[in-house]
Amino acid sequence: MKRNSSSLVEYGSSDEEGSQTTFVQPSSSAQPLAKKPRKLPALGTHLQPRVPVDNPALHQGRRRTTPHVEGQFAAYVYVPIVIPRLSKLLALLMRIYSAAKRLVPSLQPIGFSDGDALKEPGESSNLEADSIELHISLTRPTYLRAHQREEFKRAVRSAIKAKAKFSASFVTFSELTNDERTRTFLTLEIGAGHDHLKTLVENLTPALRAIRQKEFYEDPRFHASIAWALLDGAKTPIGDTTGEVHLPSTQVVSNRHPGEHGVTSTSTTTDFPTIFQFPPSLIPQLRGEFCHELVQRGVGDFEAQEVHLRIGKEVSKWRLSE
Repeated sequence: MKRNSSSLVEYGSSDEEGSQTTFVQPSSSAQPLAKKPRKLPALGTHLQPRVPVDNPALHQGRRRTTPHVEGQFAAYVYVPIVIPRLSKLLALLMRIYSAAKRLVPSLQPIGFSDGDALKEPGESSNLEADSIELHISLTRPTYLRAHQREEFKRAVRSAIKAKAKFSASFVTFSELTNDERTRTFLTLEIGAGHDHLKTLVENLTPALRAIRQKEFYEDPRFHASIAWALLDGAKTPIGDTTGEVHLPSTQVVSNRHPGEHGVTSTSTTTDFPTIFQFPPSLIPQLRGEFCHELVQRGVGDFEAQEVHLRIGKEVSKWRLSE
């Protein structure tokens, strides 16, 4: 049988053994070399995920303080306090804010606007909504992965299901800062109802431990924040963070302060004024001028009827039992 000479291997002669060179003629059936794959074109910008940008100029100088993580959601649990537009409490809050604003010009309101509070005597309210809502926090800011959201909802619902609604009241004013010391808050502190709120916090603690999140403060000072101001620490970026959840802590700012009224300078990065702390005279002045009205029956008292859980932009609501 005739063999295909193209498949033969040719060996060198014995004189060439030292070189040990082998020649192989390629087979006509050999596969051609694979072509190098072409690089795919880049995705269009409209198909690329949006990356969060920390721009304090869009948020009155506030900076994110926890790094943004894709698929992570900021959450917290709170008791909502709904204050009707025509209530004595809301009218008092407007006066309190106006008085505080005179001492701290950089103060920003929570739940209403400067236009609502800084109206002239006899001028009608500009408040468009029928009410404003303040929050009494039951957890610190908590961070959930996507798969933890439903589990945490069930845990919160279970923690409060046996709790009945209760009466509570605001009794005084205080200054509290957030944990990152980027903002300071003017707050209304709770008197009656403190023990009920503490029970809710204790019931929520196992749910926080289960997802390895920080528990609430050991000695909580329950409060509702009504205004805030940027602290000098807000000038230095702490990190790119999630959400707008910055809850006041139980830390009280010391009485030391540089400069008149605690105002030091303006941030060179955002051009929003910052302070070291509230002026030492602010809280005593507010207490002396407004506390006697705040504690009157029908002014600073309210019914705690619901517990809310905010996860990202979603709010879940549960009514306390009768």
